[in-house]
Amino acid sequence: MLTLHRRGGSGSRVELLFDANLSPKLAGRLAELFPGSAHVFDTGLARFTTDGAIWEYARINALVIVTADSDFLDLAKERGAPPKVVRLENCNYKTARVEALLRRNAVRIAELEHSERPVLVIRNRG
Repeated sequence: MLTLHRRGGSGSRVELLFDANLSPKLAGRLAELFPGSAHVFDTGLARFTTDGAIWEYARINALVIVTADSDFLDLAKERGAPPKVVRLENCNYKTARVEALLRRNAVRIAELEHSERPVLVIRNRG
């Protein structure tokens, strides 16, 4: 089993927070790569919680936001990190395809945590 850890931490893991526009199934499906990850619905945040409230929750809990929502790019520009944001561009495909895309980019996601960049944009390439 492969678990991606933050560099320099004492075994700390990269934990993701999946936005409401992505399937709640992703946290479980990617648990071996990103243990401790959650979907916003698992956190007690309501379906129509503002992006700002989700941002603040992720910041306080040291989570990387994974979203298909471009509004988080604006928040990253305005507020800076933390949290970091993984933006799935043109994400209008099935959960299995999103899962595969995130698996293919797992190392890039883990590296975002210790990079200067606040955002990683992932594009689906066929």
